[in-house]
Amino acid sequence: MVVASKLMRLWNEVSSPLLAVGIPLEATMKKTLLIAGALLALTASMSFAGGVNLSWSSCGANGVASVTKACTNNSAVGTLYCTATPPVDMNQANGQVSVVDVQTTQATLDPWWRMDSAGCTGRTTAVSCNMDFTAAPDNVNCNDPWAGQASPGANVSVLAPGRLRLKGTGAISATTIMDAATEWAICKLSIGGAKTAGTGNCAGCLDGACIVLNDVFLTEPIGVGDYHVTNALVRQFVTYQSTGAGVGGGCPGATPTLNKTWGSVKTLYR
Repeated sequence: MVVASKLMRLWNEVSSPLLAVGIPLEATMKKTLLIAGALLALTASMSFAGGVNLSWSSCGANGVASVTKACTNNSAVGTLYCTATPPVDMNQANGQVSVVDVQTTQATLDPWWRMDSAGCTGRTTAVSCNMDFTAAPDNVNCNDPWAGQASPGANVSVLAPGRLRLKGTGAISATTIMDAATEWAICKLSIGGAKTAGTGNCAGCLDGACIVLNDVFLTEPIGVGDYHVTNALVRQFVTYQSTGAGVGGGCPGATPTLNKTWGSVKTLYR
């Protein structure tokens, strides 16, 4: 109704003056339709933003923004919960890719953070992805779209000397509904504590880090519609150790370096 009233007002404001000075009705309608199209495009871009959140230990506001570890044993570090609201209602959602970037306080990643395939022996499998939110307390704290049916996987790569990328992926064989009014549980990325302490340990557990959920890619069957969600809902970054908040002059410091084209600059203000 709001859009319709805007279009009606637009017609009255644009067409009346043009008709009054003798411009043909056909030309008047073309001008009005062009402006109406621009209005509708603007309305859509303002309405369909979507967004992401990142938390330790649980979904969204149920989780925490920071964890601190003494690094005196090999217990697990914690689990990062990636959640998202899609920009539009998705009636056939079937998969996701969650991209999390980690910037440490060191210029070069210490061995403990080298959890990629060429990293520190014993820590190359320290990151795992899970998309099962059916057990307590996740079944209470999270809105679960996957119903325990997803097949997930994790990938770790080094982006720069002091920067790591964690990627959680997964899909279901059927489809599910994800409405644009709900914050959905997308992926859990767990960081293990192997080789933190003891003989042959990998040094660097005490290094602080800023951890940013930079992108959630939500998929549907081919031709239906896929969506990259990058806006922050409330908090799209967390910290590890108390020094993590100061990374890069202030977290989020793990946001990738952007190509400064006009198109990329505009995306920062969607």
